[in-house]
Amino acid sequence: MAYNPPRFSEERLAQVRKIVGQFPEGRQKGALIRVLHMAQEDFGGHLTAEVMDYVADLLAISPIEVYEVATFYTMFNLKPVGKYMLEVCHTGPCMLRGADKTIAYLQQKLGIKVNETTEDGFFTLKSAECLGACGYAPMMQCGEHYYENLTEEKIDALVDAWQKQPVPPKAWEKID
Repeated sequence: MAYNPPRFSEERLAQVRKIVGQFPEGRQKGALIRVLHMAQEDFGGHLTAEVMDYVADLLAISPIEVYEVATFYTMFNLKPVGKYMLEVCHTGPCMLRGADKTIAYLQQKLGIKVNETTEDGFFTLKSAECLGACGYAPMMQCGEHYYENLTEEKIDALVDAWQKQPVPPKAWEKID
């Protein structure tokens, strides 16, 4: 079987080039975070070393510069994740309002621990640094959506709805 290194589609590559073109010559690194998001979206929801090397080549920067950014920000996944990534905020205000109980309930309901993925590959559970919704704690993010004032009943309804959907919702879609 022939080896096929990661490559963007022609359409996606045109989008990448347009983004990179917005930065002055020698300053292409300014596009790095956006291009990493695109790569993560296109290459299975996580960034492998090969994908990061590819991004480095596209931006004409060293691979270590890409690795530094990808490993610094928690929004980038360096290993495979589930179809639905549940990130529960665990900083001060959320902890005071029950984030620890929310995490424990999700662990029990899904049968996994934080930083694990369910056997069916459907859910990954993570704890997250501040998600900026302190007034609505406890809360979690799934994809591009925030779910606030969580209770066990709300979690049950969300997990049940996600298990019935073929693909995760985008920011503009709503789960009933």
